[in-house]
Amino acid sequence: MALSESIEYDKIEVVGQHKHVQVRKATVIKKDGKELTRSFERYVLYPDMDLTQRSEPNEVVAICNAVWTQEVKDEWHTFQQSSSLQQ
Repeated sequence: MALSESIEYDKIEVVGQHKHVQVRKATVIKKDGKELTRSFERYVLYPDMDLTQRSEPNEVVAICNAVWTQEVKDEWHTFQQSSSLQQ
């Protein structure tokens, strides 16, 4: 009777004008190779985040680097500045 736990990043989505990256992380518990339970955690990555300070899997980092062009980062920065001025 062996229990094991694994992490799967089973959903990675690029959404919105500013190319936010939504990630769904699944924690899977198995007993003798048969799945007992699966729980989910979701989080969002923004174009101004420093991914070197986070422990994101290579697949997530590659997607972020592909969609977060300098133009996208600049537009996100401008949006944040205009939003903070309105408050």
